[in-house]
Amino acid sequence: MKIKLTSVYVDDQEKALRFYTDVLGFTKKDDFSNGPYRWLTVGSSEDPNGADLQLALNKNPAAKAYQQALFQQNQPAAMFFTDNVQADYERMKARGAEFTMPPKDVTASKIAMLNDTCGNLIQLTQLARW
Repeated sequence: MKIKLTSVYVDDQEKALRFYTDVLGFTKKDDFSNGPYRWLTVGSSEDPNGADLQLALNKNPAAKAYQQALFQQNQPAAMFFTDNVQADYERMKARGAEFTMPPKDVTASKIAMLNDTCGNLIQLTQLARW
């Protein structure tokens, strides 16, 4: 068994697509509509066969309340792993990313947190090498 898809709710799919591709560096995978519904996914350019991330429009009131509560509590909606948090921090910051926490050493890893401009906090994580 493996994970092929997970979702993050966003307040604007077009804005999210620009952020997740232009700033984070992901690749658009699927993008099609059926009436008012739009299925939009991105994936890692480093792992084309890896899991996809659905950028789901936040129309569900329960999901919107959950998303807002996570943001207010400074909790990430998603966590992405990297081999070099500092380098990704510099690259993303140069592309306009707003970091709420610069790279910081924590137990067994280095993390940073940024605002995806679509209602979510995203955590970057670099695991310590043993």
